[in-house]
Amino acid sequence: MGIFSRKKQPKEDLLLNEINKTKLALEAVYSHFENVVDPDLIDSCIYEMNAVQNRYKFLLKQAKASDKNYC
Repeated sequence: MGIFSRKKQPKEDLLLNEINKTKLALEAVYSHFENVVDPDLIDSCIYEMNAVQNRYKFLLKQAKASDKNYC
């Protein structure tokens, strides 16, 4: 390793792991949404999509904030 390289902090690893899990959850919700026909299930998918999208946005903000702390 070079002098200026830094190891990832465990917090960063956890955050990236959560972002990846959330991306997979979002893909799953989109897939489920495309296959449902019942109006109640459609509503449920929309609520779930909104929740997962909000979580994703939150995690991205956290990742950007932690990245700025290293600059």
